[in-house]
Parts: sequence; structure tokens; C-alpha cells
Amino acid sequence: MSHVRAYGDTTGDGMVQLSFTLPIPAGPKADAAAALFAKKMGLDPALVVHAKGVGDTFTFFVVYGRSPVIIDLDEVMVVEREFALLTPKEVNLEIRSRLRRRLVVVGATVGTDAHTVGLDAILNVKGFAGEKGLESYREIRVVNLGAQVGADDLVRRAAAEGADAVLVSQVVTQRDAHLHHVREVADALDAHWPPGRPRPLLLVGGPRFDPAAAADLGADRVFAKGTTPAEVASYLVHELTLARR
Repeated sequence: MSHVRAYGDTTGDGMVQLSFTLPIPAGPKADAAAALFAKKMGLDPALVVHAKGVGDTFTFFVVYGRSPVIIDLDEVMVVEREFALLTPKEVNLEIRSRLRRRLVVVGATVGTDAHTVGLDAILNVKGFAGEKGLESYREIRVVNLGAQVGADDLVRRAAAEGADAVLVSQVVTQRDAHLHHVREVADALDAHWPPGRPRPLLLVGGPRFDPAAAADLGADRVFAKGTTPAEVASYLVHELTLARR
């Protein structure tokens, strides 16, 4: 079966649930506006199943309705992992035997973003999802610069540390700030990286990134939510040692 519709009550009924906020005070008119909004999105019927005022001038809605959209699975494109998932022991062995020195990773959150949970999940020893972070790998040296680092400052520190990879984690997404800041880092690498030295890999992670958008951002790899330290370490080994044999 290559064509599918959303499932709500019965298979293929197209029923979906969505939530949104309108700048209208809560009340009957707001409910009617929400139903009309959803209908103009293609839901028919569109039933307002929940409405709650947010302050005096906004209302949050949950709407349930039928969507006419049918998806052809043959059109769905995803970024497949093209490298083997290695154990920490295998990662250390590959780096030691092929790179013949410690692999250096410099990481930060950039611009106004003060969130370091994702960054620390990958870099810190405590790690994520039962896996220890890159700091626990004997053959990887991690420089974690923390939050709110300027793009130029990040690149200068990466150059000073002789970084093989720069890891940027972004959580704040208002007005596409995460995309803007990553492009700033990519531009800074192009403009300020010392000539004659290989540019480090630019790795990007966060909950709202599209893994297929790496080239558009000027990055080498985009990791989506749920990425583990082992995936990042395995990618680094693949790109910096195995892929360059």
C-alpha cells in the first residue's frame, strides 16, 4: 500500500487533530472563528473540541476534523544513516589506528540561545538515553563552550583548538533563529578559517531541524531530535577516518 490517509476512528477516515492559537478573546465568536479557520485549511467537518482563553486577548483551540489529504509513500524522502553504528570501543580504536591522534570536537549553542540540554546530552559524560557523551571517549577531546556563543568566537576557538568538528546545538526557533545562527557559523567558517587547513565538519542538532537541509544551511550533517552520542561519534569516525581511506 503506497497511498495512505490519516487515521482517527477508522482506517483511512482522514480524521486529524490539530491545535493553534488565535488572537481573539475566548467566547462563541472565537469558537466559530477557529472552526472557520480549520475549514479553510481543508478540514471538513471541523469540530472545536477544546477552547481556552490565554490572557484577555488570545484563545487556544484543539480542533478535530477530516482532511482530504492522501500521501503517496513513494514521494516520502528521508535521510538514511549511511554509516555503521559503532561501540565506544570501536570508535576509539578507529580514531587511534587511523587518525593517530585524538579527535577534537568544539561545541556550543550560538547567538541568544541559552539552552544547553541537547548540547550536553551529546558532549557531557552523563550523555543521553543511557549512553555516555563524547567526553567519555578516550580518543575524543571535547571543548564545550556552553551557551550564547557568537559565531566568530566559536570559529576562533575552534581554530585555536585544532578542531576536527564543530557541533552547534540550537533549541530557540522563534523567527527561524536556529537557521539564522547556523548559517552565521557556516559563513564564519568560510570567512575566517585559517587557509591551508582543512575546514572542520559542521554538525548541527536540535528539535526543529530538517536533516535534509544540511546543504542549505552550509552544514555537513544535521541531526534530528533523539540523536544519541554514539550516532554522532560513529558519524565522525566515518567522515574523518573511514571515508578518507
